[in-house]
Amino acid sequence: MNRILPRSSKTLLFSALLGAALVVSGFLVMKRLTGLNLGKVSPRKITPRGDLDIEEVSTIDLFERSQGSVVYITSLAVERDSFTMNLFEMPQGAGSGFVWDARGYIVTNFHVIQNAQAARITLSDHSTLQASLVGVEPDKDIAVLKVEPSSKLTPIPIGTSKDLRVGQRVYAIGNPFGFDHTLTTGVISGLGREIKSVTDRPIQGVIQTDAAINPGNSGGPLLDSAGRLIGMNTAIISPSGAYSGIGFAVPIDTINRIVPQLIKTGRVKKPGLGIRVLESDIARIEGEVGAIIANVIPGSPADKAGLEPIHRTEDGSVEIGDIITAIDGQTVEDGNDLLRALDEKSPGDTVSLTINRRGESRSVSVRLGVIQ
Repeated sequence: MNRILPRSSKTLLFSALLGAALVVSGFLVMKRLTGLNLGKVSPRKITPRGDLDIEEVSTIDLFERSQGSVVYITSLAVERDSFTMNLFEMPQGAGSGFVWDARGYIVTNFHVIQNAQAARITLSDHSTLQASLVGVEPDKDIAVLKVEPSSKLTPIPIGTSKDLRVGQRVYAIGNPFGFDHTLTTGVISGLGREIKSVTDRPIQGVIQTDAAINPGNSGGPLLDSAGRLIGMNTAIISPSGAYSGIGFAVPIDTINRIVPQLIKTGRVKKPGLGIRVLESDIARIEGEVGAIIANVIPGSPADKAGLEPIHRTEDGSVEIGDIITAIDGQTVEDGNDLLRALDEKSPGDTVSLTINRRGESRSVSVRLGVIQ
């Protein structure tokens, strides 16, 4: 007896037969493809690239020669475990640095190790050394550390910044965002720039570059095409905190003047008058042009020269004393101008100050002393 399947069963049977047909059809298609040897696909043959161009070879050589002179610096805070009372070190920041000489001196930015209680140096072969602090010059954002001398330390070649030209190629090596020994390239975008240090004092003669500089590059070297150190990467201008095309480096001529002093005595002998001047914004409120002397240190060169600070009169009112308007003929419009002019002098130099004392202009000679 013929059995009539329900309509739903017929549908299921049709679907099953169709599926089986598709499987068989797919198998036959695969068999035909196999016959075309598509199952034996091999990697494509590599096309020879030829020689690297001269610029590439030069850049590779520069990096390979220089990377051994660049170090990764981890600043550490020493803390005490509240339970065991044991001391332990906690990373609190990182940056870059470079080997100054074979005695184990390392140069970096002051702000890289600022407030640190210890520091660890990682070399290009990933070995680590404990570092001690030798000296700092916050006004120029320079610090010197010391590690034990080692054959692994490769001193960086020193160049000069006095003959640099806009357009020269430059190379920055550092550890941006913790990625060790990263190379970026660019050109000198500007010269004679001025930035402020962490102490808010001006750093003059700064090199501007478009070589990418990011957090972690601070303290790393800026090199010329000969692989010589011409600056130390220090700051960027960026609304976001990351690279935006404008970076700055402290010039090597400044570094080369300061580092030997830090190695020798731990501090820099800076020329000074022995005065404190009003902040520039306050001076502007007073409507005066020049560096207004707020205080004179007793026994200082300024005191011996008879310079007068702001003082109170007999009736209790405040009277402005001397205002420095020029030094050695160089115009002084505010306190920063005075600092820039003094930065070019040395302790023991005699300078000629033009001062305005209650509307009367006069000239005073002062022998510069040493300020701490």
